[in-house]
Amino acid sequence: MVVRHGFSDFRGNSSHMTSGLPNAVRAGVGVLAAAMVVACAGDRDPPAIGEPTFYRSMASAGAQVDAGAAASMISGYRKNNGLGAVAVDPALMKLAAEHAKVMASRDKLDHHVGRSFSQRVAGSGYDAKAAYENIGAGYHTLAEAFSGWRGSPGHRTNMLQRNVTHIGIATAYAPRSKYKVFWALVLASPDDRKR
Repeated sequence: MVVRHGFSDFRGNSSHMTSGLPNAVRAGVGVLAAAMVVACAGDRDPPAIGEPTFYRSMASAGAQVDAGAAASMISGYRKNNGLGAVAVDPALMKLAAEHAKVMASRDKLDHHVGRSFSQRVAGSGYDAKAAYENIGAGYHTLAEAFSGWRGSPGHRTNMLQRNVTHIGIATAYAPRSKYKVFWALVLASPDDRKR
């Protein structure tokens, strides 16, 4: 079985674009940027009626990601890259949910919290020929998580594996964590020889 990992969080490298400005201007830019961050830091409002579910905030107790919307987004991305669609699989959904909950409970973004990915797949009941995992933290919506994964070379590679046919995706809310939301996406293909 092929196993591959990827992870992401909302932290990123920042570049400083103010090196040629006077100190007073730099300070003003810094204050303005800080004010904008504070203004955007609160939990987001729930989506308006009729708004796509991929904009629904997962930063609340009981929030559940729309797996069908995730499969549709990933399938569309794969189609645009000459690949086949993916379908939601119940065993992979359970696998993703368990890992998201473990990461949230330990406030740790890691493929190896608890058991390793290969151990989790082997014990899931899904006979995988190949399995891949993307994890993330800090994204409040499916659209944000997908965009982050698509923009990361390792995550993009996982989503564009030729042999992938099934997914499971889940989030876990951790109100005391700086991340608030932990994500797990499992992409896999069944071992047809075992079916």
